[in-house]
Amino acid sequence: MKTAAELKYGERGVISNLDYSNPLSLRVLEYGFTPGQEIEALPVSIFHDPVAFALRGAVIAMRKEEAGLIEVI
Repeated sequence: MKTAAELKYGERGVISNLDYSNPLSLRVLEYGFTPGQEIEALPVSIFHDPVAFALRGAVIAMRKEEAGLIEVI
C-alpha cells in the first residue's frame, strides 16, 4: 500500500486508511486527513521533510513520519 509520504509532486491520491496503531494518527485526523478525501502532493522542502498537501482547499504541511501513516490509493 502506498502512503502519502511516497506521493510525488503533483500526484493525487484518495485516502483509504490511517495507521491507527500509532499515537500520531490522532493528530493526522485533526488535520482533516480522513478516509475518502482526495489529497495532492505539493512541492517539498530541500530536505524532503516536512511535506505539504492540498486538502479541502487548504495547504497542510506535516512531518514525513506523520504522512507515512496515511494510506492512499
